[in-house]
This record gives sequence, C-alpha cells and structure tokens, in this order.
Amino acid sequence: MKTLYSKLVVMVLAFAMFQTKASAQDELVFKNSSLKSGTAGANGAVYLFPFVNSLQDALVTITDRSSSLVKLTNIDITNTGFDKSFQPQVNYNNGNVSGVQDWWIEFSIAFVDHNTSNPSSINSFNVTAIDIDGNGSRLREYDAFFSPASYVVENNTALTITNLVVNNQTVGKTFTAALPEYGGIDTVQKKNMVTLTYNNVNTLKVRFGGTTSGSVNDADRMYSIWFKNFSYSTPLKVLPVKLVSFDATLNNKNKVDLSWITATEINVNQFVVQKSTDGVNYSDAGLVFAVGNSTQNVNYKFSDDISNVNATVIYYRLCSVDNDGKTSYSEVRVIRISKQGENTVGIITYPNPVSNQLQITVPATWQNKKVSFELFNANGQMVKRTDNSNSSQTETINVNELGRGLYIVRVSCNGETAQQKIIKN
Repeated sequence: MKTLYSKLVVMVLAFAMFQTKASAQDELVFKNSSLKSGTAGANGAVYLFPFVNSLQDALVTITDRSSSLVKLTNIDITNTGFDKSFQPQVNYNNGNVSGVQDWWIEFSIAFVDHNTSNPSSINSFNVTAIDIDGNGSRLREYDAFFSPASYVVENNTALTITNLVVNNQTVGKTFTAALPEYGGIDTVQKKNMVTLTYNNVNTLKVRFGGTTSGSVNDADRMYSIWFKNFSYSTPLKVLPVKLVSFDATLNNKNKVDLSWITATEINVNQFVVQKSTDGVNYSDAGLVFAVGNSTQNVNYKFSDDISNVNATVIYYRLCSVDNDGKTSYSEVRVIRISKQGENTVGIITYPNPVSNQLQITVPATWQNKKVSFELFNANGQMVKRTDNSNSSQTETINVNELGRGLYIVRVSCNGETAQQKIIKN
C-alpha cells in the first residue's frame, strides 16, 4: 500500500499534466462525511461532505447499482490514496466472483451552498479519476462518467476508452483498466488516470465498477476522484473564519467545557463565548484571542463556571470578531443541568419551530455514549435517523430537506428513550 506523503511531489507533477490554469478556487476537499438521509449503503442514501470549499457542501447520493450483490464497503477511504479525493470502496458478492461478470454502483455528486440544499452556480470544473487498475489476473476496474464536455489521458495510457451506453443511448464515457494492480490507491501512475471537464453543471454522475474474465476472490475495490479548478458564476466571498466544529460539554465540576476548531482564519482578532438562560438574551462568558491568520486547523478551549447558575438550561454561542470589528456567530449549543430528584430522561429541542438545523440536548448521563436520533412524520413513518457513537450533550440534525408539518423526535440510549414534538417550517 502506498501512502500519500511519500509520493506527494511526484503526484502533484502528475496532476499538473492534466490541469488547465488553476482558478482561485483550486481543489475541493472531501472529508468528514455523515449520513444525511436514507439507509447507509442503500440506494437513495445521501451523504453530506461539509465545506468541500469555504462556501459549499457536496451531497453524494447512491442512485443505482447493477445488482443487490454490489455493496458499499466504505463511503470514503482515508488511510490510502489522496486525502482530498472522494474515495469510495465497493464490494461485489463479498469479493468472490464466479466466471464472467460486470458490476457497478452509481453515485450522483451535487454541489450546494453550505448548510442548504440550494444548487450552486458553477461554470466549469475538472475531475481526475485516480488509480483505475486491475487485480493482476482476471479483474479490471472501470470508472464511467456521464456527459463530460471533454477528457484528457496520457499518451501512454493503460486505459481502454469506450462509450457509456444506457437504454441504447450513449450517455458518457467509460475508462477501463488494464490488468496490472498497484497497491492501495496509487497516486503516481499517470497512465491509470483520466481528467474530465464539465461545463455549466452542478451535479456529476459517475459509476464505479469492474469486469472479470474468470473467477476471482478480491472484488473489493477502491476508487478515487479528485476535483479541481472550479469556476463560479459569482466570485466566492472569503470568509474570515471557517469553523469546523463548536461543542459544549458538561463536566462533573460545575463547569461547561467549550471547544471549537477553525480550519481557516483571516484577520480574526478574538472569539467571545456568550451564554443565555432563555435562548434570546446573551451575555459574555469569556474571551479567547485568535491566532489571527491560519490555513491549518486550530483548536481552542474555554471553561465556564456555572456553580452560581440557577437555570436548568444554558445556551452557548461563539462570536468571532474581526480586526475591523465585524462579527459572526456560530450555531447555538444547549446544556441541560440536572437537579437533584429531577427525572433526567428528557430531551430539549431548539429552535422549535425549526427551518434548517435542529439542535437536540440529551440528558447529561447520555453524554459520551452511543445515542440514536430518529424523526417520524405525522403518519408514524421514520423519515430520518442518525447514530452517534460518542454523543455530545447537544447534537445538530439537518432537517432542511423535510417538508413542513409536525414531527416526533425520538432519542434512545442504552434502553432509555425520550421524545418530543417539533414543527418544521
């Protein structure tokens, strides 16, 4: 298995052979995926990749597969290949293939404005498929792209290029590997790469698959595609702070531990931790000076003493202050303080009614444990489920895609269950 770091310089030179002049937006970053809706690995499942750039998310949907024997092993591999690529792992019949077979799974990758389902306006972009290889004997991988404007391969390419035909119609191009295999996801072999250009679209459809000429036992394959050179109809605004996370945790010493991570800071002066007991009127709980300018992840921490707080619920938010005095706010985190004799098996939802992001505060005894969050419509049908193996006291659920109406939120942990009604605007 080859790692990214030992081959980075060669890889960048290899990619340069394919790319046009880089735009200001440069490459996208696919990381920190989560199941947004549907059943994990099933057709219709939607995965959210937040902040693929400073203003956009990617929604990856499983749209189809050749048969029920095709399984998604992993939505995004992180221990090999290129860390910024979208890297799914696909399995056919638990890796065992008898005779001649052809299988595939199909994804739709949509780019939307951050924290919404609004399609982004994109003029053009490039996508490079990496490490399309075989197994050394009878298996060949392939990547099939729908409706590219153009594509580029090396002069000595090892790929076979054919039309992608669906329902007797040519709808794209298929790039099939030669037999040689390269360990993991190889980021160096240019002859196993292809770069495609798309114009005036905000959704990419691609199939990852394989063919065999005989029986094999290693049909569990890894794929990788890398996005670069995005051109937008309107220029991207530079955000002073790209906040990766903001968390609040109740400890057992009458304190609330607050932590946050920034991925980008531009001329940021300070962060002000603010708290409220009614969710409306906030006061400053403390101040933390910012690094100011950074393109690397920066971790911050602050502890708030709540020994003199009489309320049972405390709301926290983070205010970032730029050098020019401009401010922006994070999402709100909610802490519930259990009083002696109080039945702690209850949840708090905020805001209610809700439009986009629903925050759910669970009992303190459920913190750092596996917690399941389920939403049911008025007919009793489950419309969304999220599992967190190490829950914070407050978790955020995206409900933007749900229709207006009444829903039931049900939260479970270690056999205990609590529920509450919410209204979706």
